[in-house]
Amino acid sequence: MSLDLLLGLQWGDEGKGKIVDAITSNYDIIARFQGGPNAGHTIEFDGNKHVLHTIPSGIFNKDSINLIGNGVVIDPGIFLKEIEGLNKYKIDLRKNLFISKRAHIILPTHKIIDATSEASKGKKKIGSTLKGIGPAYMDKTGRNGIRVGDIIDDSWQLKYNSLKEKHLNIISNFNQSVEISLDELEKDFFNGIECLKSFNLIDSETYLNNSIEQGKKILAEGAQGSLLDIDFGTYPYVTSSNTTAAGACSGLGVAPNKIKNIIGIFKAYTTRVGSGPFPTELFDSTGERIRKVGHEYGATTGRDRRCGWLDLVALKYSVQINGVTELNIMKSDVLSSIGKLKVCTSYLIGDKEINYFPFDIKSKEVIPQYIEFDGWDQNITQVKSEFDLPKELKDYISFIESFVKVPIQLISVGPDRIQTIYRDK
Repeated sequence: MSLDLLLGLQWGDEGKGKIVDAITSNYDIIARFQGGPNAGHTIEFDGNKHVLHTIPSGIFNKDSINLIGNGVVIDPGIFLKEIEGLNKYKIDLRKNLFISKRAHIILPTHKIIDATSEASKGKKKIGSTLKGIGPAYMDKTGRNGIRVGDIIDDSWQLKYNSLKEKHLNIISNFNQSVEISLDELEKDFFNGIECLKSFNLIDSETYLNNSIEQGKKILAEGAQGSLLDIDFGTYPYVTSSNTTAAGACSGLGVAPNKIKNIIGIFKAYTTRVGSGPFPTELFDSTGERIRKVGHEYGATTGRDRRCGWLDLVALKYSVQINGVTELNIMKSDVLSSIGKLKVCTSYLIGDKEINYFPFDIKSKEVIPQYIEFDGWDQNITQVKSEFDLPKELKDYISFIESFVKVPIQLISVGPDRIQTIYRDK
């Protein structure tokens, strides 16, 4: 009777999708607990590459149930496109994919509010993906939202029209025009609604708790990363939901004492998409090399990811607030042949050196303090055992473990599911 939890520990894009896909066979149910289609989980296998936005990353395992939990916000139009993209894999989606009736729906006008609000901020913009996520969560907390369970009743469109009018009034107050066609958005939206109706819409909290009592194994999958958490991230440059371990309880309706293992995913370096503070960011040829070798471009937006050295201050903070029990290090292969490597172990703010993640790193000058490591020249993408990894990488991994005091159980050496080393620790 257990529920394991898999989380990103940085600013997202850590490789959660690959790991969920790789370990899905160990679980009966994969459950997504927060976020919306601003997340992009990239999965590669058998020469194929697929990006998921709303559907859990276990969908390619035909023996697992995949659940979109109540903490998720769903864009029906994007959901429909995802379903169409999966049809070629011959997966029985009506059998293997369940959707919580309590999940909220992203309306076309949510996207327009998102775009006009971001445009009105000018240089102070947050870096939103413009998917309508923030406005949808605002309606959720403002008790105005439309939930998946509402669309079963034909009268739901009355609520839709009322909320749409309210949104159009909000949009007019921005005095900011954006080139987005509401008619086109609504066409995709209503087609997506019909698609949603064809799936198993369930009381997911009851289903999950019954499954736990029946002894089934569940993996809760997060989106985005811990440093984008609405409470504990680099506010206001964050997402609109709780991306940390606590969010899994409220996003699925399971109690904290049902969680067993908390798996934290992080890259061997650090990246960030969009605006916001990033102490270890590199603006030189090394940062550009990491971006090119690591293909660091947003899975959802295509935007360049900002790249920098591994920030152990931030990583230790994420480990603490999530209660991480084991770590997975991703993209270690990207650091091959770079030369000297650095990791940040403290911050210098003014004349004070601190070794914790503070309330504010956006308005003050934060100077990262580094420890330097020897790099390695070996191509490790085909390595199958940790014993065949270069000594320099093993030293790098050992230092991270000693700093954050949590063992690294898995080492990723490439994007494919088979390019994964499982450690016996």
